[in-house]
Amino acid sequence: MVPAAGCERHRKDIEVNPPKHSPKALLAEGVLLLVAIVWGINPPVIKIGLQYLPPQPYNLGRLVVASIVSLIALWLSGTYRRPTRADLWTLARISALGFFVFQICISEGLLRTTAGNASFIMCLMPVGVLLLNKLYGLETITRAVLLGIACSISGVTMIVVGTGKELSLAGPHLIGTALVFLSQFGYAYYTVFSKELLNRYSTYQVTAGLMLFTTALLFAATLPDALAVRWLEVPAVAWGSILFSGILALCLCNFLWIWGTGILGTSRVAIFNNISPIFAVITAYFLLGETFGLLQTVGALFIFAGVYITRNRNRFEPAKPAPASSGQQP
Repeated sequence: MVPAAGCERHRKDIEVNPPKHSPKALLAEGVLLLVAIVWGINPPVIKIGLQYLPPQPYNLGRLVVASIVSLIALWLSGTYRRPTRADLWTLARISALGFFVFQICISEGLLRTTAGNASFIMCLMPVGVLLLNKLYGLETITRAVLLGIACSISGVTMIVVGTGKELSLAGPHLIGTALVFLSQFGYAYYTVFSKELLNRYSTYQVTAGLMLFTTALLFAATLPDALAVRWLEVPAVAWGSILFSGILALCLCNFLWIWGTGILGTSRVAIFNNISPIFAVITAYFLLGETFGLLQTVGALFIFAGVYITRNRNRFEPAKPAPASSGQQP
């Protein structure tokens, strides 16, 4: 947990988010839409790599690639600042409890539960963001935000049901579902608390630090499995999968995710997580021959409705009564 002093620092560091129609906010939303597209394409690409590598060595490979690219980007940006000891501990905490938990639990959870369970649980990440914001008093939770998240979750559920993916909590699926849920809470933790570091360091440095810490933790946790892989014999198609996922989905998209969080705030950013299933289904339709019917289309509309409600929250909030005048009649 964050100490009281850290929580107070969070409250002081909260920025006033730009108006929803400002050029900077519109740019951030457009960029986050591209992030959602890449993350939607990423699962089929990962499946290709997992045909040749075990899950954790594959994860380690793409994290090593992401760390190298993020370090090069930090060097080219010229924005490196020597971190304080307190900020190094903060970075280590966010990496361990956030990004590392996500990487470990999502891989192990997907192996132990159905695709339908995983798709549904993964759309709950914005709920985790709301709970953390409420617990630490970081952002105001409004009815419009809750309505937007409910719409997006309903849309993802329609997509899951429409693709015929099984939803089950029987037997081993329960453990897998719990691991996927924990992974999403880890990602919510990383989303919320990485914003604190943006007040003192560039997005390049925060991204590189998170990648390096997480890579070190994953290497320590999966060393035997990583050493057992004959990396020189890994086929080119698997390396292509690692490079796509490491450079684009991990390095570039998380850089943009952290950057967008600093501009829009965590609640507005988190809702974009639920756009990814739309593009995952579209990708699977063209590459794997899976279905995309009426229910998935309605689900996509619900998801985009959730984004619209969240970014136009003032239209869906009841008007506040004007304060009573304290002056007296002459």
